[in-house]
Amino acid sequence: MDFESSDSGDADDVQRLQQLLDQVPAPLTPLDVSAVDGFLCGLLLQPEDVDARDWLACITDVDARPLPPGFDAAPLHALLQRRHALLKHAIAARRWFDPWVFELDAPASVSECVLPWVAGFATAMERFPGLMRSDDAGLLEPLALIYLHFDADDLDDAESLQAMIDSLEPPADLAEAVQDLVRSVMLLADVTRPRAPAAPPARKRRR
Repeated sequence: MDFESSDSGDADDVQRLQQLLDQVPAPLTPLDVSAVDGFLCGLLLQPEDVDARDWLACITDVDARPLPPGFDAAPLHALLQRRHALLKHAIAARRWFDPWVFELDAPASVSECVLPWVAGFATAMERFPGLMRSDDAGLLEPLALIYLHFDADDLDDAESLQAMIDSLEPPADLAEAVQDLVRSVMLLADVTRPRAPAAPPARKRRR
């Protein structure tokens, strides 16, 4: 499978992070790197900041169980914090970032390729529901662009979201799906993390 990224340093981080996640001992079940990326994006779109102590455990275990005594989590946490900071900066600046999405071998569909990222995003929404509690209409379309990769049966209790999904054209290919993910993140940020208006220019004093 090929990593969709224009940054070779990014790919190095992905490989190292997956190695460290694979070292998390059973019975803990960590997220994979693509789910980590979606999770971090969902986390950073919350209306309020989430303390690292509250979200790091969600990545190293789906049930947020603590790591065992003696496990050296420092290298893992450093990489997670690095990606968190990069995404935070990109979202705040409304700047493109490369989602950690993998192109799977045929006959995998576009949605199957994107689904791990989307599952990580959904995990963040479940753990930290501040965004989903909002009734702002501006959230509906970008959420639909993300959640359309789920089966309809998984959205039984979200009639308005499913109706919006049904009105959208699915992405034609993986590149379009990745663009939709990034665009959706930025549209959601416009609602939950609006940028401060630019300060007006200072008036010149008369001399």
